[in-house]
Amino acid sequence: MKDKGTLSQTINILRLEEGYEEDFNLLDERLEIKSRKEEFTVNDFNVDKVYRFEGPSNPSDNSILYAITTNNGRKGILVDGYGYSSGQISDEMLKKLDLKQNRPITD
Repeated sequence: MKDKGTLSQTINILRLEEGYEEDFNLLDERLEIKSRKEEFTVNDFNVDKVYRFEGPSNPSDNSILYAITTNNGRKGILVDGYGYSSGQISDEMLKKLDLKQNRPITD
């Protein structure tokens, strides 16, 4: 992948060059693609890539971008704040999205 630059630049590269077209929403125990009315449990997807973005001066600007592929072949992205700021998620989902797993983290 090219130098990632900003969050929006990385999203565009993932979408246009790597086929991550879907937008995932993080729910308590699953991911969803709202436009398709599809939901995926932790066993139904894999995290392919993780990107961390840190705001230059404001901690609330920090975010994590996940490139995800589902078992049925859907490829998409999930954007979340550090510490899963969007709400409570299950321990199982927390482990699935854990940045310390055996996959590269791109800063």
